[in-house]
Amino acid sequence: MSKSCERCQTLPEKLELEGHGRLFLWMPLGHSYGKLVRLLGDAGREHQAIPESQCVAVRLQASQLSALVADVMGALTGEESRSTRALFLQGDGEPGLGDFPRVGSLPQLFTMTRAGWLVDMLAEKRVTSHYQPIVYARDTRQVYAYEALLRGLEPDGSLVFPGKMLTLARDADLLFQLDLAARLSAVREASRLGLQVPLFINFTPTAIYDPAFCLRSTVAAIAEHGIPPGNVVFEIIESDHAPNANHLKSLIAYYRQAGFRVALDDLGAGYSSLNLIHQLRPDIMKLDMELVRGIHQDPYKASITEKLLELAQKLGILTVAEGIETPEELRWVREHGVDFVQGYLIAKPASPPVSSTPHYY
Repeated sequence: MSKSCERCQTLPEKLELEGHGRLFLWMPLGHSYGKLVRLLGDAGREHQAIPESQCVAVRLQASQLSALVADVMGALTGEESRSTRALFLQGDGEPGLGDFPRVGSLPQLFTMTRAGWLVDMLAEKRVTSHYQPIVYARDTRQVYAYEALLRGLEPDGSLVFPGKMLTLARDADLLFQLDLAARLSAVREASRLGLQVPLFINFTPTAIYDPAFCLRSTVAAIAEHGIPPGNVVFEIIESDHAPNANHLKSLIAYYRQAGFRVALDDLGAGYSSLNLIHQLRPDIMKLDMELVRGIHQDPYKASITEKLLELAQKLGILTVAEGIETPEELRWVREHGVDFVQGYLIAKPASPPVSSTPHYY
């Protein structure tokens, strides 16, 4: 049996953009079709209009494809763009039956014209991790754990920050592959750096079909590098939509059976709710940085956070306040019983991470 899910390890073929070809666009409405024909005429683009099928074929150099698609999307409404079907064929051929499975929406084509660099990054294993310390609230000199944070590397070694990578991965259907690469990097780099304290590893529930297959390679890597399971905390991240609670339960059950702990991220933001706390029963809860930001000056944030901390203490759940940037924020969460803190006031993510952190009274 394979060591992990093929879905997570298989990369799509890159959209090769060489030579010349034709972009076929099937428009959803006559109004949209007329708008596109006028746009191409005004721009002096060589094109063939096919009114009976509301299709326009544009002849262009492949290197011009991304810019042209961006121009077309700029002239259409969002709904028109999503409803427009698009296909790029190299050369002068007409679409055949074998080409139609590749027909997609205009935004999908635009994403694929830009996704080549991410496919290359994953194929060439140019994914790494930086680590941010999580320290004891009562004594910020003591590092409790490190959180692994995704970074990419350009061919010249310069860093790529995760926002760009994650957005493109979602749009290009590469989130499964990127999430796996990030988890494996977190383990590999922590071992290389000799980190001995607990390691927080992010994972995206929607990037996992079946934990028994999709997470097998991650668990195997942890064992291979000799990291004790009790020193690994898997941190649930999800910000785009509410996950399926039963799916989350199956993931957490798999992790716990392997001896790992589980943290619920961004409590107080996005989908996080009291329902998830009782359904998932996390070992650790992380308070969202937006909830913590300026908490000493905001009675609404303060009241909400007080109740969350009280609840965690009654349930025996450890707490981390994320995004601590000022001594005042640190002072407030410390006085209200948070266990650990994390943020730029303490240290920024780095590789290797800082080994000594400042003490704040």
